[in-house]
Amino acid sequence: MAKRVSWTDGGTIGKKQWLIGAAVAMALGIGALLIRQSSIAEGSLSNMSTFTVREGPLLISVTESGTIHAREQVVIKSKVEGQTQILFLVLEGERVKEGDLLVRLDSSKLDDQLVDQQIRVQNAEASFIDARESLAVVKSQAESDVNAAKLAYQFAQEDLDKYVDGDFPMQMKDAQAQVTLAEASLASAEEDLRGQQRLFDKKFITPKEFDTAKRFLLGAQLKFELSNSNLELLKDFTYARAMTQLKSDLEEAEFALERAKLKASADVVQAEANYKARESEYRREQSKLDKVVRQIANTEIYAPTDGMVVYATTSRGRGPMSSREPLEEGQMVRERQEIIHLPTASSVMAKVPIHESNLSKVRPGLGVRITVDALPGRVFTGYIARIAQLPDAQSIFMNPDLKVYDSEIYIDGDGSDLRTGMSCQAEIMIEQFENATYVPVQAVVLVKGTPMVQVVNGNRIENRKVEVGKDNNRMIRIAANLKPGERVLLTPDLRDTSDQEVTDLSDSFVEPSAEPVMGRSEASSPGQRRGERGRDMENMSPEQREEMRPEGRGGRRGGGESGGMRRGMGNMSSEQMEQMRKRFESMSSEEQEQMRQRMRSGGGSGGTGSH
Repeated sequence: MAKRVSWTDGGTIGKKQWLIGAAVAMALGIGALLIRQSSIAEGSLSNMSTFTVREGPLLISVTESGTIHAREQVVIKSKVEGQTQILFLVLEGERVKEGDLLVRLDSSKLDDQLVDQQIRVQNAEASFIDARESLAVVKSQAESDVNAAKLAYQFAQEDLDKYVDGDFPMQMKDAQAQVTLAEASLASAEEDLRGQQRLFDKKFITPKEFDTAKRFLLGAQLKFELSNSNLELLKDFTYARAMTQLKSDLEEAEFALERAKLKASADVVQAEANYKARESEYRREQSKLDKVVRQIANTEIYAPTDGMVVYATTSRGRGPMSSREPLEEGQMVRERQEIIHLPTASSVMAKVPIHESNLSKVRPGLGVRITVDALPGRVFTGYIARIAQLPDAQSIFMNPDLKVYDSEIYIDGDGSDLRTGMSCQAEIMIEQFENATYVPVQAVVLVKGTPMVQVVNGNRIENRKVEVGKDNNRMIRIAANLKPGERVLLTPDLRDTSDQEVTDLSDSFVEPSAEPVMGRSEASSPGQRRGERGRDMENMSPEQREEMRPEGRGGRRGGGESGGMRRGMGNMSSEQMEQMRKRFESMSSEEQEQMRQRMRSGGGSGGTGSH
């Protein structure tokens, strides 16, 4: 009996067959895709720039451009206030003797100020003399007033003492004498009246004579009473009033003396203040006059020592972005502006600006090899004596994104062949490796702070973490995890193989030559970097030049200067692009043309390396 097949079983079998077919088709598709990707990768690798990891001597150094200066020199500055025009200027390079005229500045305005100031000094001197004489008069008058007030006070005191000790006792004695005399007269008149009474009673005298005796007695009584009244009046009223008046006069004299002293002191103080003010004004005007005289004398600058004249603008150097103008007659100079440098010894130094990216590598005491453009073929030696603590303010003003630190490099020997203002290249020797593994700096990228390279392994690219050491801006030393002979991509791109943020170091460096250039680091400007690459190519053998050529046409770009510039611009925000546009518009036409030429000349550079 045949087995009955249900629709359910039939559906299950069909479904399984379908899945098996789909899996086979997918496997075939993946295989074809892998074969296609392998062929694509093989073709892509043939167009990529690579470099063979090398091992050998490696010099870590930094090369910067600078200017020759005298180590010991006298700096001649303008001491005239404000801005002054140069009327005479000694020729640059001329050897002068001590006392020779170097610079004559315009003194016409100062001459006019001199005449005006002399008039002010005369007026101030007259006021000063008048104040001095007035002070003497005020002091004399004040002394006289005080002496008069003292004399009045003395007299008032003497009047009081005279009345108490002299006048009043005498008046008392006189009043008492009058009372005594009146009392005696009264007693005598009473005695006479009694005698006249006896005589009248005996009819020896007439009534008229007796009345006369009565009148004498009455007069004596009245005189006695009057004298007593005068004595009482003197003691009770006259004395009190006189004492009050005399004491009041004494107090008033004392107050008058105090007022005289205060007034005299105030007058003297005011006169002295006026005298000091006039004296200060006179001295100030005299000081201004002396200052004008000194300013006029400072318009002629003489050599303080023997030496060769070097203009300050030449000594500092002038770049295409500098705002300094050559020193010449007719130019305006400001106070304390450096005008001339007079070297006082044959020892020289080089002033070299160091980019902030190299500060971690260099330090005082490192040896330096110096080449001078004016003396080709000669190499001078020296050492770093000083590195500035703060960046150069002028470079920040001209370009806020550029921060360089001025350094002084003392050159060995007398430097008699070197002159101030010569351009030089200073190679700061940081470290020497006899046998180091190294690759170009653009072959290394940072993935979240971890150095990585892309190693070519057959037709595959391997992302590998490495340990790196110092670099000379062209080659970087590999400390571990990379062997000589391996090939690495010069333009690694990890953005397609990792979700991590990638920082491409090649934006900060330039593509190297096949051979490491020992003893020379990257130049400071794009033009200098292209010049160095041109000299490197000229010194290469045909095999080395062929090794530097990318395989095939249409090689991968982006490892060169312009590629780094395009990548940098591609990563910019809109605000940064706007800032770059404004900075470009603020440049002069010559500076804009120079930038366009640099961008055009670097636009076609491709990656270099060896296979």
